[in-house]
Amino acid sequence: MTVPWFEADWPAPQGVRVVSTLRGEAGGGASQAPYACFNLGAHVGDDPVAVAENRRRLTVGAALPREPSWLSQVHGATVVDLDSAQAADPADAAVAREAGRVCAILTADCLPIVFTTDSGDRVAAAHAGWRGLAAGVIEATVRAVGVPTGRLMAWLGPAIGREHFEVGAEVRDALLSGDAQAVEAFARNARGRFMADLGMLARRRLETLGVTRIYGGGECTFAHAERYFSHRRDGLTGRQATLIWREA
Repeated sequence: MTVPWFEADWPAPQGVRVVSTLRGEAGGGASQAPYACFNLGAHVGDDPVAVAENRRRLTVGAALPREPSWLSQVHGATVVDLDSAQAADPADAAVAREAGRVCAILTADCLPIVFTTDSGDRVAAAHAGWRGLAAGVIEATVRAVGVPTGRLMAWLGPAIGREHFEVGAEVRDALLSGDAQAVEAFARNARGRFMADLGMLARRRLETLGVTRIYGGGECTFAHAERYFSHRRDGLTGRQATLIWREA
């Protein structure tokens, strides 16, 4: 049985692994429509038994050192330190220094971002939809890692692309309030609304913080129905995961 996932293509230091899952084909996961078939989200109405089986298959198939620390994500900016706490309380990012602790982010259009230091001694993951970006989840995660930003590198996982992410003026204003120069990330459409570029918005914030080694991005969840879950496209749907950890 093939578990549907791929590894990030970026120059992470030896011992740091990143896995990003796909929605999978029949037989690759236990979930049924509309969650077919490798849904990892336990909060979307899927059969809990199917979700647990998918998570078990991921842990075994991707050779994870342990069960990921699944966050209760609320589109905020709280960061949990997995070395001192389990991911029980609502949080949208996680950091870890100990080997074998798996940071995990669930998405279905929002942008997952993973981080590591140049020496690979710390890893982190953040859930960066527009609300999280506006709330400062990137800034909070970088602070929580606790190293000079010149030592950090980041990888952007699959997220909704600019061609499909329509937002209103209130969302644009909320995002510009934290980055007034980010107007280039928005294009007005024929409906008088805006097409927003989550990847560009995230890159701008990372670069402002001094994180200049940024990889990934550009893979659109909305446009690739065969590969990814997309809430904006399908409504009721599953969640894919992006995970990062240090090997022992």
